[in-house]
Amino acid sequence: MAIKGLGVLLGCAAALVLTTACTANYREASAEERFPPQGTFLNVNGTQVHYVTKGAGPDIVLIHGASGNLRDFTFSLVDKLANRYRVTAFDRPGLGYTERVNPSGTTIVQQANLLADASNQLGLQKPMVLGHSYGGAVALAWAVERPDSMSALILLAAASNPWTSDLSLFYKVTSSDLGSAVVVPALTAFAPNPVIESAIEDIFAPQSEPEGYADHVGAPLTLRRVSLRANAMQRANLLDEITALYPRYGIIDVPTEIVHGDADTTVGLSIHSIPLSKQIDGANLTVLEGVGHMPHHAAEPEVITAIDRAASRAGLR
Repeated sequence: MAIKGLGVLLGCAAALVLTTACTANYREASAEERFPPQGTFLNVNGTQVHYVTKGAGPDIVLIHGASGNLRDFTFSLVDKLANRYRVTAFDRPGLGYTERVNPSGTTIVQQANLLADASNQLGLQKPMVLGHSYGGAVALAWAVERPDSMSALILLAAASNPWTSDLSLFYKVTSSDLGSAVVVPALTAFAPNPVIESAIEDIFAPQSEPEGYADHVGAPLTLRRVSLRANAMQRANLLDEITALYPRYGIIDVPTEIVHGDADTTVGLSIHSIPLSKQIDGANLTVLEGVGHMPHHAAEPEVITAIDRAASRAGLR
């Protein structure tokens, strides 16, 4: 009887694994059908990089945050800038349609080098580099590691300095070997739509997301297994990477504009941007009253003003 019971248990487990895999495959295919690549692909040192370029004028590169993709910028900001800049938005490694580089978690320095090489391959002329949230950490790594390949730095609610809070349970689980093997496929297969909607609401709080944003941004792409794993490892490693990077901010000498909302509970103003404004010589900090973690949507005119100011300071306008 015990052997028979074990056989039934193993059979049920196998059926669950198969069902999870099949459902995950279906949901990933559906996400990619609904949100196909918007741009073009470039092979950079053996890595497929997805990007969108629009407009004419001085070059600016846009780097999105965690759990996102370049659609966050193509919703509005790219079009608003394209009348006077050549705007290039990249998917970061493992997210959107750019390939994952390092299974152990592509570091912010590795990402910065990849995107700097991609920009060079595209013929971008010392672009201004804008980074939001996690993408701000990548932009800072670019400024430290490749200072001669950018003309100005714009940071929106950027993760920039060490913090003391613990890694969330979600990232602890999804970045672990067991979580990657078991929990990640289950999330891909079975995470309900209200969870996705709630995550979008949380990241915009205390503002609401713009009308049509959820239908544009392609959040289901982040629920693909490769993206969940890449994002989890990147997030789990971020504190150590920033701890290693931040003592070097003093070498940054390009015009720097920092924009941060004082109602941001995702990346705290007092922990990150206020100290950062003192670590980079000549950095200009704009604090947005009542604005949360998505200033490029909640305060788009102010962000564009900061970009124009950076361009003027760099002699591009």
